[in-house]
Amino acid sequence: MNINVLRAEELWQQAGAYYVRIQAMARQYHITLREEFDEYDSPEAKYIVLLDDEFPVATCRLYELSGEPVPTVMLGRVVVLPEYRKQGLGQRAVKEAEQWARELGYQKSVLESRDVAVGFYEKLGYEICDGQIIHGDTFDCIRMEKML
Repeated sequence: MNINVLRAEELWQQAGAYYVRIQAMARQYHITLREEFDEYDSPEAKYIVLLDDEFPVATCRLYELSGEPVPTVMLGRVVVLPEYRKQGLGQRAVKEAEQWARELGYQKSVLESRDVAVGFYEKLGYEICDGQIIHGDTFDCIRMEKML
Protein backbone atom coordinates (compact mmCIF):
# COMPACT_ATOMS: atom_id res chain seq x y z
CA MET A 1 0.00 0.00 0.00
CA ASN A 2 1.43 3.35 -1.08
CA ILE A 3 -0.64 6.07 0.63
CA ASN A 4 -0.31 9.67 -0.51
CA VAL A 5 -2.07 12.63 1.09
CA LEU A 6 -3.71 15.24 -1.09
CA ARG A 7 -5.09 18.61 -0.06
CA ALA A 8 -7.89 18.66 -2.60
CA GLU A 9 -8.26 22.20 -3.84
CA GLU A 10 -9.27 21.53 -7.44
CA LEU A 11 -12.53 20.01 -8.61
CA TRP A 12 -10.97 16.82 -9.96
CA GLN A 13 -9.27 16.31 -6.59
CA GLN A 14 -12.50 16.96 -4.67
CA ALA A 15 -14.13 14.31 -6.84
CA GLY A 16 -11.92 11.80 -5.01
CA ALA A 17 -13.45 12.87 -1.69
CA TYR A 18 -16.93 12.59 -3.16
CA TYR A 19 -16.14 9.14 -4.57
CA VAL A 20 -15.07 7.81 -1.16
CA ARG A 21 -18.16 9.27 0.50
CA ILE A 22 -20.50 7.78 -2.09
CA GLN A 23 -18.87 4.34 -1.98
CA ALA A 24 -18.37 4.07 1.78
CA MET A 25 -21.35 5.96 3.19
CA ALA A 26 -24.12 6.47 0.66
CA ARG A 27 -23.99 2.90 -0.65
CA GLN A 28 -23.23 1.16 2.65
CA TYR A 29 -25.83 3.00 4.74
CA HIS A 30 -28.36 3.70 1.96
CA ILE A 31 -27.94 7.46 2.30
CA THR A 32 -29.27 9.51 -0.59
CA LEU A 33 -26.90 11.89 -2.34
CA ARG A 34 -29.08 14.77 -1.16
CA GLU A 35 -28.51 13.65 2.45
CA GLU A 36 -24.78 12.98 2.04
CA PHE A 37 -23.94 16.26 0.30
CA ASP A 38 -25.06 19.36 2.17
CA GLU A 39 -24.62 23.11 2.13
CA TYR A 40 -21.09 22.74 3.55
CA ASP A 41 -19.91 21.00 0.38
CA SER A 42 -19.27 24.42 -1.08
CA PRO A 43 -16.35 26.03 -2.89
CA GLU A 44 -15.09 27.22 0.52
CA ALA A 45 -14.88 23.69 1.92
CA LYS A 46 -11.53 21.96 1.97
CA TYR A 47 -10.94 18.23 1.63
CA ILE A 48 -8.15 15.86 2.58
CA VAL A 49 -8.00 12.84 0.29
CA LEU A 50 -5.79 9.82 0.91
CA LEU A 51 -4.79 7.97 -2.21
CA ASP A 52 -3.52 4.42 -2.59
CA ASP A 53 -1.28 5.19 -5.55
CA GLU A 54 -3.81 7.30 -7.49
CA PHE A 55 -7.00 5.68 -6.14
CA PRO A 56 -8.98 7.63 -3.46
CA VAL A 57 -9.48 5.54 -0.32
CA ALA A 58 -10.15 7.99 2.55
CA THR A 59 -11.27 11.57 3.07
CA CYS A 60 -12.04 14.32 5.58
CA ARG A 61 -13.85 17.63 5.05
CA LEU A 62 -13.09 20.88 6.87
CA TYR A 63 -14.73 24.27 6.81
CA GLU A 64 -14.84 27.40 8.95
CA LEU A 65 -17.31 27.47 11.82
CA SER A 66 -18.42 31.06 12.29
CA GLY A 67 -19.69 32.65 15.49
CA GLU A 68 -17.09 31.03 17.75
CA PRO A 69 -14.93 33.00 20.24
CA VAL A 70 -11.71 31.71 18.62
CA PRO A 71 -11.05 30.78 14.96
CA THR A 72 -12.70 27.38 14.69
CA VAL A 73 -12.84 24.72 12.01
CA MET A 74 -15.46 21.99 11.67
CA LEU A 75 -14.13 18.58 10.67
CA GLY A 76 -16.46 16.02 9.26
CA ARG A 77 -17.26 13.42 6.68
CA VAL A 78 -14.27 11.37 7.83
CA VAL A 79 -14.69 8.30 5.66
CA VAL A 80 -12.51 5.32 4.74
CA LEU A 81 -13.43 2.73 2.14
CA PRO A 82 -14.44 -0.52 3.91
CA GLU A 83 -11.54 -2.55 2.52
CA TYR A 84 -9.04 0.04 3.85
CA ARG A 85 -10.40 0.32 7.40
CA LYS A 86 -8.42 -0.62 10.53
CA GLN A 87 -5.17 0.58 8.92
CA GLY A 88 -4.93 4.03 10.54
CA LEU A 89 -6.16 5.95 7.50
CA GLY A 90 -9.04 7.68 9.30
CA GLN A 91 -6.63 8.85 11.97
CA ARG A 92 -4.19 10.04 9.31
CA ALA A 93 -6.93 11.96 7.48
CA VAL A 94 -7.96 13.74 10.71
CA LYS A 95 -4.37 14.61 11.63
CA GLU A 96 -3.71 15.98 8.14
CA ALA A 97 -6.90 18.07 8.34
CA GLU A 98 -5.87 19.41 11.76
CA GLN A 99 -2.41 20.34 10.44
CA TRP A 100 -3.95 22.19 7.49
CA ALA A 101 -6.36 23.95 9.84
CA ARG A 102 -3.46 25.09 12.07
CA GLU A 103 -1.63 26.43 9.01
CA LEU A 104 -4.78 28.38 8.09
CA GLY A 105 -4.85 29.98 11.56
CA TYR A 106 -7.59 27.97 13.26
CA GLN A 107 -7.20 27.44 17.00
CA LYS A 108 -9.98 24.95 17.66
CA SER A 109 -11.42 21.94 15.87
CA VAL A 110 -15.02 20.79 16.35
CA LEU A 111 -16.72 17.69 15.01
CA GLU A 112 -19.96 15.79 15.38
CA SER A 113 -19.02 12.15 15.92
CA ARG A 114 -21.32 9.24 15.27
CA ASP A 115 -22.04 7.75 18.68
CA VAL A 116 -20.15 4.57 17.71
CA ALA A 117 -17.00 6.54 16.80
CA VAL A 118 -16.56 8.63 19.98
CA GLY A 119 -13.71 6.40 21.21
CA PHE A 120 -11.85 6.89 17.90
CA TYR A 121 -11.91 10.66 18.32
CA GLU A 122 -11.08 10.52 22.03
CA LYS A 123 -7.85 8.73 21.08
CA LEU A 124 -7.07 11.72 18.86
CA GLY A 125 -7.53 14.16 21.77
CA TYR A 126 -11.14 15.21 21.24
CA GLU A 127 -13.43 15.70 24.21
CA ILE A 128 -17.21 15.55 24.40
CA CYS A 129 -18.60 19.12 24.69
CA ASP A 130 -21.96 18.88 26.38
CA GLY A 131 -22.91 15.23 25.98
CA GLN A 132 -26.13 16.01 24.18
CA ILE A 133 -27.08 13.67 21.37
CA ILE A 134 -27.62 15.35 18.01
CA HIS A 135 -30.34 13.41 16.20
CA GLY A 136 -29.54 13.59 12.51
CA ASP A 137 -31.42 12.19 9.55
CA THR A 138 -29.07 9.23 9.34
CA PHE A 139 -27.03 8.92 12.54
CA ASP A 140 -27.06 10.09 16.14
CA CYS A 141 -23.98 12.20 16.81
CA ILE A 142 -22.15 13.78 19.73
CA ARG A 143 -20.36 17.12 19.49
CA MET A 144 -16.65 16.98 20.34
CA GLU A 145 -13.86 19.54 20.28
CA LYS A 146 -10.11 19.92 20.58
CA MET A 147 -7.79 22.92 20.83
CA LEU A 148 -5.31 22.94 17.99
